[in-house]
Amino acid sequence: MLTDRRDRIAGALLGVHAGDSLGATVEFRSWASIRAEYPDGVREITGGGPFGWPPGHATDDTDLTRAVLLAYTPEPAPDPVRAAADWMLAWISGDWPGRAPGSAPRDVGRATTVGLGNYSLSRDPRKAGAGPGQAGNGSLMRCVPTALAVADPAERILQSREISAITHDDPRCTASCAAYNEIVAALVGGADPARAVEVGEAAAVGLGVQPVTDAIAFGRGLSVRAMAATGATHLPDEGAGYVLDSLSIAVAAVLDERPFEDVLVDVVRLGRDTDTNGAIAGGLLGARDGAAAIPARWTSLLQFGAEFMAASHTLA
Repeated sequence: MLTDRRDRIAGALLGVHAGDSLGATVEFRSWASIRAEYPDGVREITGGGPFGWPPGHATDDTDLTRAVLLAYTPEPAPDPVRAAADWMLAWISGDWPGRAPGSAPRDVGRATTVGLGNYSLSRDPRKAGAGPGQAGNGSLMRCVPTALAVADPAERILQSREISAITHDDPRCTASCAAYNEIVAALVGGADPARAVEVGEAAAVGLGVQPVTDAIAFGRGLSVRAMAATGATHLPDEGAGYVLDSLSIAVAAVLDERPFEDVLVDVVRLGRDTDTNGAIAGGLLGARDGAAAIPARWTSLLQFGAEFMAASHTLA
């Protein structure tokens, strides 16, 4: 059982990284554009994309997941929310592996920039945030370490919301992170995907954020295979960065019974915010199927693959 749990924890972390790196190649491109160049979908991690990533290099999705992970490993910080904020500030200010010291990240979302700017001034992670109305997916993409590190559900939900609110304090974002992490925790604990989604939905209901509850229910009715085949997502923002779109896609993905690779390739085929949708869906798929289900030709390229594997042993 410990080995199975460890594999699922590693799968969640590596799933985020793999989805991020796979999707980075075609970020911002349309479904039609991707279909024309990759009729069978993007199946190899090759880097490139609008920011010229090396193969397997972390974009902001994985970098900020690592920032949250470092708040819990190798030992949990006394205040993981503050520790996560400090690691995010280090990332945006240029103290980060793979970058010249002092250099800025290649890609930073608007709410992340504003929230971390507010934190750098106030030094209070619970009074930062970009404010209501900023409902991008930039906190959902990085939230999974809390699901893996915090055993108590009430504390896990609280920390999920507070770490989201460092940059994304809109209730749709904070509740999405809490619901997503309850799905992850249930999967890691051995729940089947349908039951895990029910657990996440119950968390959203308990928080009283109806749009998040609706997004989970909507995702339950979506088919990733059909969306990838037709380009019709039926999503409010067409998967272009809205947090509830990304949550719905991830729910549809984890309920898809096909293997990890096939589902994640189809998520990326949807186009638009491909790296972040891939990262968010990849986290759920990895928690469902375990690290062993992620193709070795992908994991061997991941910038923080070895670090994430080591962290999974600590968390397990």
